[in-house]
Amino acid sequence: MFRLAYVPGVTPAKWVNIWTERMPHVPVDLVAVPAAEVVDLLRDGGADAGFVRLPVDRAGLSVIPLYVETTVVVVPKDHAVAAVDEVATADLADDEVLHPLDDTIEWTDRPGLPAFTRPATTADAVELVAAGTGLLLVPQSLARLHHRRDLTYRPVPDAPQSQVALAWPTDATTDLVEDFIGIVRGRTVNSSRGRTPDSQAAKPARRQAQKPVQNGSSRRSVPAGRKRKGHRPR
Repeated sequence: MFRLAYVPGVTPAKWVNIWTERMPHVPVDLVAVPAAEVVDLLRDGGADAGFVRLPVDRAGLSVIPLYVETTVVVVPKDHAVAAVDEVATADLADDEVLHPLDDTIEWTDRPGLPAFTRPATTADAVELVAAGTGLLLVPQSLARLHHRRDLTYRPVPDAPQSQVALAWPTDATTDLVEDFIGIVRGRTVNSSRGRTPDSQAAKPARRQAQKPVQNGSSRRSVPAGRKRKGHRPR
């Protein structure tokens, strides 16, 4: 069993599908966990590896950054922002912007006006946006995850972005973890660093089977009973 944690908005399906093809005898146990709890889960042994949102406390963890997400602003469909293709943070100066406690974006200067309250979760913040009490800036995958018909979102190119990474306890870098790292890094099944059962062990045997037999001479042997051409018995 390989236990893989993932935070909201991350879809591990493409990596899990490759794992299933290469390691059919090792099932994957997917563990959905809030972004604020995934590091503690990994340190406590609740998962072998996990997809996290940076920044995180890296003490005792190995981390491989994977990709950066576009930040978007979630607004009601009748909001002025819905009429444009993208907005700048300065365009939100007169709007109340919600800041949920599980926010995954590292802000140095939050845009807009501070909202009257800090919702506990991004899901709660989306409900408040739908009620017309503020706007919300989130990674695009979270906007898709909490999609509602009465809401839409637009990219905010100059806002800080959220980065997704693979993390695991450094002291628990097992063979299975190495296998998953190879998959995430895009290594092929025959990669020297991507340990795959059976295929790696079979290679030396195949090479040995293909090696020609050496008999110390490059000449073809002739059967003992065969007489040379032109030789006549006396």
